[in-house]
Amino acid sequence: QTIAQVEAALERIRQYEFPVLNLDLIYGLPEQTLDSWQWSVQRAIAIHPEELYLYPLYVRPLTGLGLSDREWDDYRLACYRAGRDLLLDAGYHQVSMRMFRAAHTAEAPGPVYCCQADGMVGLGCGARSYTRSLHYSNDYAVNAKKIKGILAQYMASDDHAFDWVNYGVELDRGEQQRRFLLLSLLSDQGLDLEGYSDRFHSGAMADFPELVTFQDLRLIEQQQQRLALTTLGLERSDVIGPALFSENMRRLMATYDMK
Repeated sequence: QTIAQVEAALERIRQYEFPVLNLDLIYGLPEQTLDSWQWSVQRAIAIHPEELYLYPLYVRPLTGLGLSDREWDDYRLACYRAGRDLLLDAGYHQVSMRMFRAAHTAEAPGPVYCCQADGMVGLGCGARSYTRSLHYSNDYAVNAKKIKGILAQYMASDDHAFDWVNYGVELDRGEQQRRFLLLSLLSDQGLDLEGYSDRFHSGAMADFPELVTFQDLRLIEQQQQRLALTTLGLERSDVIGPALFSENMRRLMATYDMK
């Protein structure tokens, strides 16, 4: 779509007065420059969305960018920092590496949601759900043809098809601890050390010696009973997260057949 089409669509969406408008922006795209990226972020800010997400392009594009892998990583980091600074200067609060929330965002009604402890039920094709011991979804694909097949199968499913979980992973105690740690540490909430101890009857620092290394590297810092990412740690979230994956989860990921 053209920029004019996108902005016209957003104007129509605003007419329905949804409480939260979320925009996703991607950096690291072919032919994108630091200047054009900053311009895109500024245009997005001018729309005043309640939430803005900055997503890096994960796979290096197969185009003649003329950049080495290291230079491309440096370019993406420069884009991230530029976008982050623009959003912070505009009054947005950084919730995680990717997520920024506007100061004018209304508080959601009802109890405060805690993703570490409350679980989640996803609705719709491809939505992820998780309970204390399960993390599951429908089948997943990135190929357009296979995505259409999964969607068609979902739409043709009868009610009984939702009685079963047939695609996901069961989490043992160790994986539940890791998920609790990751969901806490990679957000602005940070890890409540006492809350972790109350839930698992053990200490996070003892369970995960990697945290000491992260402290030494100034990626995380302890503030009383809270362990939180530093500014440097926030921008390295995509390294910290996978570093805390278990060997078993790495093995499962390595054997996954991407569709």
